[in-house]
Amino acid sequence: MIDGPTRPGDEGALRALVPRVLAGLVRRGEDFDAAEDALQEALLEALRTWPEHPPRDPQAWLAAVATRRLVDARRSQAARHRRELAAPAEPPQPVAPEEGDDTLFLLFCCCHPDLAPASQVALTLRAVGGLTTREIAAAFYVPEATMAQRISRAKRDLRGRRLDRPGDLAVVLRVLYLVYTAGHAGRIDLAAEAIRLARQLTLATEEPEARGLLALMLLNHARLPARLDPEGRIVTLDRQDRGLWDRREIAEGVRVLQSALALGRPGRYQIEAAVAALHDDAARPEETDWPQILAWYDDLVALTDDPARHDPAAMLGRAVALGHVAGAAAGLRATEELRAAIGDRHRWHAVRGHLHELDGDLPAAAAAYAEAAGRATNVAQRDHLIRRAARARAGAAASPPGRRPGGGSGR
Repeated sequence: MIDGPTRPGDEGALRALVPRVLAGLVRRGEDFDAAEDALQEALLEALRTWPEHPPRDPQAWLAAVATRRLVDARRSQAARHRRELAAPAEPPQPVAPEEGDDTLFLLFCCCHPDLAPASQVALTLRAVGGLTTREIAAAFYVPEATMAQRISRAKRDLRGRRLDRPGDLAVVLRVLYLVYTAGHAGRIDLAAEAIRLARQLTLATEEPEARGLLALMLLNHARLPARLDPEGRIVTLDRQDRGLWDRREIAEGVRVLQSALALGRPGRYQIEAAVAALHDDAARPEETDWPQILAWYDDLVALTDDPARHDPAAMLGRAVALGHVAGAAAGLRATEELRAAIGDRHRWHAVRGHLHELDGDLPAAAAAYAEAAGRATNVAQRDHLIRRAARARAGAAASPPGRRPGGGSGR
């Protein structure tokens, strides 16, 4: 949330307090925009004063200072317009704890029905997730100035509105998953926070997709200890040490998924969680139940009759499953059908690299991986794809002339 330079430890300590204090200010009737600006000033003041004079109650301190900033702003505005405040300002008091989860309340505020979906996501990542404007801009591949305008516009749109109308649950779920994936890419605190909020949602609603999202997060998060090697490099699913996977988290994810599917209303998150569960259930990569995974992807496609609304990532996942079930050539044909919808994104080329490798065509795999590396926007992904291209080239060079080596590496 703090866009200026900070010491890493300071920002980490403050991050968890931000949603609680902001929610407390909004609950008592402050405008979202003004409250966040005041809290930003309080956070900067905390970074200046806490190292030498740490408060006994950091949350109450932030609330009191933010309140003082709000009072000062109102007084300045009144002076500019040459009129008195309607009532004398009360001295700042610590914000009393409210019933329920303040962060969950703030999440629904950010998903207010009057906001555009893009604004809902951006504002949530800023106010609830604690990401800086620069980080959010990088996640959406837009200039920082563009994202700053989007966030400012969202806060302006909330000005003067009563934040007592619940947001669309589908939007809340989508935003939560974006927060999770932001943490999953390296900001583990955000991944854990998204899981915590998803747990709260499952207690607040009977909607099976809320359980499906929680299950999906748990089943993916369970693989986290094996996802990077000691040098911090990406390890693909087929090469991970499955003994490092968190079996307790997998078991919980499966239980949550089963309780969701038992309601008989399958949706995107439940189906994606079922795919993740099948991957987690395989003791070895070659034991993966690809036919069942393909069947789940077919169910995912069947959720909508409009091909234009199909999730490109899910369709690429289906192409991989098809390649393992019906042969790499079938998977490659499926990717060709997706090119118009997906374009030349790095993931499209990476999937084709995997399918060529599965087919034993290592020169084609190397070319596809290299193309994907050139289009990757994440340094870790780019380096990973460069290594895969090099490995495929080395395998092709080591093969006898006229013979295609056997392929087969996981996603």
